[in-house]
Amino acid sequence: MDCIFLLAAICIFTYHLGVSANSSFETYIVHLDLPAEFGQLLSEDLEPWYDSFLPSEPEAERNGNNPSSSRIVHTYRNVITGFAAKLSPDEVKEMEKKRGFLYARPQKKYDFHTTHSPNFLGLHQFVGSWPGSNYGEGVIIGMIDSGITPAHPSFDDEGMPPPPSKWKGKCELNGTLSCNNKLIGARNFASELPGPPIDDFGHGTHTASTSAGNFVSGANVFGQANGTASGIAPLAHLAIYKVGSLSSLLESDILAGMDAAIEDGVDVISLSIGGPSTPFYEDSIAIGAFSAIEKGIFVSCSAGNGGPDNSSLSNEAPWILTVGASTIDRKIKATAFVGYKLEAYDGESLYQPKGSPKLLPLVYGGNGTIGAWCDDSGFLDDIDVKGKVVLCEMGGDIGPVEQGQVVKDAGGAAMILMNDEIDGYFTMPLPHVLLATLVSHDAGVKIKAYINSSSTTPIAAISFGGTVIGDKNAPSVTSFSSRGPNSASPGILKPDIIGPGASILAAWPLSIDNYTNEKATFNMISGTSMSCPHLSGVAALIKSAHPDWSPAMIKSAIMTSSTQINLGNNQILDERRLPADVFAIGAGHINPPMALDPGLVYDISTDDYISYLCFLYTEQQVATIVHKKINCNGPKYTGVPEAQLNYPSFSVVLGYTGYIYSRTVTNVGEAESTYYARVESVPGVNVTVEPTVLSFTEAKQQLTYKVYFSRQEFTTNGSYVQGSIAWISTKHVVRIPISVKLVL
Repeated sequence: MDCIFLLAAICIFTYHLGVSANSSFETYIVHLDLPAEFGQLLSEDLEPWYDSFLPSEPEAERNGNNPSSSRIVHTYRNVITGFAAKLSPDEVKEMEKKRGFLYARPQKKYDFHTTHSPNFLGLHQFVGSWPGSNYGEGVIIGMIDSGITPAHPSFDDEGMPPPPSKWKGKCELNGTLSCNNKLIGARNFASELPGPPIDDFGHGTHTASTSAGNFVSGANVFGQANGTASGIAPLAHLAIYKVGSLSSLLESDILAGMDAAIEDGVDVISLSIGGPSTPFYEDSIAIGAFSAIEKGIFVSCSAGNGGPDNSSLSNEAPWILTVGASTIDRKIKATAFVGYKLEAYDGESLYQPKGSPKLLPLVYGGNGTIGAWCDDSGFLDDIDVKGKVVLCEMGGDIGPVEQGQVVKDAGGAAMILMNDEIDGYFTMPLPHVLLATLVSHDAGVKIKAYINSSSTTPIAAISFGGTVIGDKNAPSVTSFSSRGPNSASPGILKPDIIGPGASILAAWPLSIDNYTNEKATFNMISGTSMSCPHLSGVAALIKSAHPDWSPAMIKSAIMTSSTQINLGNNQILDERRLPADVFAIGAGHINPPMALDPGLVYDISTDDYISYLCFLYTEQQVATIVHKKINCNGPKYTGVPEAQLNYPSFSVVLGYTGYIYSRTVTNVGEAESTYYARVESVPGVNVTVEPTVLSFTEAKQQLTYKVYFSRQEFTTNGSYVQGSIAWISTKHVVRIPISVKLVL
């Protein structure tokens, strides 16, 4: 798989089993059930018990295996009771016989989902919601990622208060590099990458500065997008947990990073990491996140880069905020002028040379049977491209910047790059090596038709317009952003929210434009990896303003206050410029000023989640997730259907039988307030809310309403329809989306 991470390449990631160097060994994650008579053991007391599950040293040596002392990779206390160790399948079978053993499986390998955006979100330095939320002051964001570039100005602690007294973390930086009041902790849990938690990839530096980087003036890439860069919560503290890099990102290491973050006392965990959908009891991120929310820690995760395919989501558990990616209103404009009438086709390029555009001959870089991949196969050698503009198509075996290099090496003067059909109108600025622009698929089709139909020599020129703010189609859903429905739990609507994830400028370990003496180095990349830390920062702002709110309340505030409208005051669109559905945007696009004052919230307790899990899984599978044995048939936990969980959305399967579900809202707005129900009609479905008026008399008061779902007709089978329910007061609109699958 070819992935270009400098400037905006998006990859659809998969994961596979991680195998140790010894082919008979794999790293297993072992879940244990601590016997009741052991009580609450300290971490150091757990380790001898963990060791008792491993083969004894004489036995291991007799079988030609490593002694048990070298087998342990990580021990855990917070995310699970258990450990990760290098074991053979036979050793795991023997382990299963021991008292306290719960579950073990080989670890998986995961991958990363990889200035102006705060202003785009309505956050301005000295007015409004930013000062109103104290810029995230006092909140600790734990970044589970590829490490950090500690000397970058984004992590300077000017104006930062010291960390809260609850902070228990460590700093593993050494030499001239150290932690400070911004970067309060940095640790390395990447078992295959020893040393300090330095970011050799760039991903962790970028995401950390996006969530909580300090203000840095003069941020730009190739002179574009110039301005003051900052994170969404610039006064929040950062705790860094390196768990891998591009070459190695292992499940056991991710779990170890989450375990430490919980122990250290973070308030928000941000993970721009994921893999394909899997049951929650086999998903270490879901398991670790459950332990986090039990302790009041908010968890934000990327939705994945598998879009626009349906059912391509990662991180689908309801206790996780699952974040899709949207565009912002900034373009790095590069326009192709084609033909003697100079038809204009707007595109983007980060490389913006000076000078007037020059009309040149235009050729297609393919033929009737071979696409214009402009790759290194030598096909361009058979086309006269010298001094010409070459129309190429995204795809083939190399990336778009490399395609430009091929054109340049063949003597081409410029390149118009035509988007894939699947990416539609979504474009990104790339650091091309020659005059170039990436245009939409529709524009490329029209340019190709012009070349094929022209009776005279086709001509074109490229004009560079620099940084342009104010795209009325923003926000729109990016083509790569993973889509629902939720495969792991179809009764929970995912993604939850979308946020900025396209062409995001943030801190980078080194200069990509060859300014070797520059400390304030930035890069512009795309992915749900970029949207996730935006929402982590928003969660920190809310936590700072409302420190007593639970993770579910913060999530509800984010979702119910979101917008479904773009800057042109029209419905948010997808990459095809069609209205985006709930499987693309979830509740909508993040709206931080409104999220800080949502009016009503939908809260969910840990016991509620456990009852929901009892509906999905066996007691042993539930125990693997929640870290303890559960009686799903007792008085405390009962199987609660997915749609009955007090979630700020509905995902319902509706056939001949109607259903009644309830929701409970908590008043976090004005003590005396009245809300009126408004139902956005769901095609073919009757949706009735009772009561239609909720009248509150005090703060934190809770009221419950019921929703009745029934079919209007019985001819449709297998299709999805959508709508919403909103509670409206004189000050607030509290909206939740509805998805209904019609079945017979």
